[in-house]
Amino acid sequence: MCALCGVLGGGGDWTDAAARPGVFTRNADSLQRRRERINRVACAQRVLGFYGLTLSDWQASSFVLSTLTGKSEIVDNLTHLWAAAEKLTGRPCDPFDPSLIDWLEGRLEAGGG
Repeated sequence: MCALCGVLGGGGDWTDAAARPGVFTRNADSLQRRRERINRVACAQRVLGFYGLTLSDWQASSFVLSTLTGKSEIVDNLTHLWAAAEKLTGRPCDPFDPSLIDWLEGRLEAGGG
C-alpha cells in the first residue's frame, strides 16, 4: 500500500485506543489516546531494538519501521508489524524468542528499560 492510501485508509485498528464510552474509558480524549499510542511505540521499540529496528509514529495514523541503515517501511498498524520486521531484516522476528527475552531481561536488570 502506498503512503497516501495508508493515511486515507479506514479508521482505527484493534490495537488503537477506543474513544467509545465504557471502552478504555481512560482514553476518552485525544490527548490520552495519543499518550497511549506513544507508550505502545515505546514498548515496541524495546523489542525491535533486538533486531536492529526502530519504530516511529507517523501522523498518528501509521508507523514507520526502519533499519539502522535507513531502509524503511510504512506499517499500517501494529498487527502488521512482525511481517514488516521480517521483510526488512530478512530473518524471522519472533517476539517469544528465548534470546530476545534474555536480552530484554538483561536490559531491565541493567536499567536500560
